[in-house]
Amino acid sequence: MAGVLEICAELPERTFAPGEILVREGVPSSHEIYILASGALEVVKDGDVSISTLTDPGAVVGEMSLLLGVPHTASVRALEPSRCLVAADGNAFLRENPAFVLAVARLLARRLMLATTYLADIKRQYEGADASLAMLDQVLETFLHHPHDDDCEPGSDREREPNL
Repeated sequence: MAGVLEICAELPERTFAPGEILVREGVPSSHEIYILASGALEVVKDGDVSISTLTDPGAVVGEMSLLLGVPHTASVRALEPSRCLVAADGNAFLRENPAFVLAVARLLARRLMLATTYLADIKRQYEGADASLAMLDQVLETFLHHPHDDDCEPGSDREREPNL
């Protein structure tokens, strides 16, 4: 993602102290896109479930909420002193920087590929097992064949299993 830093080199920089929140889950997008220049950021879901740690310079934050026009799907906080380049008007930045759009598209495609590959591996490992894992067929179908409408909601309609 080093090429992303070159594309974004003229953007203003903002520093974040450890524990400082860049984006908060459930809050509408401020239309900002953050590009990690240095440091470490943690992606957290549901307040305390750590999803990922971002340490690679050029990592992008805030793009999903901006592109989909939905509240942030996770919180992102600094784990250590961190510097980010910030596109205050992410939509304008995307319109004016096709090379950045391509980099973001590749990032999102890579995330989708990893998620579907992971789910397929789980499905294969647990084939014929407990009925609770049969939902993987539904998850994979949803990923691959979900209607392209603007009213999609994140999450699941299934009942949570007791004692989990």
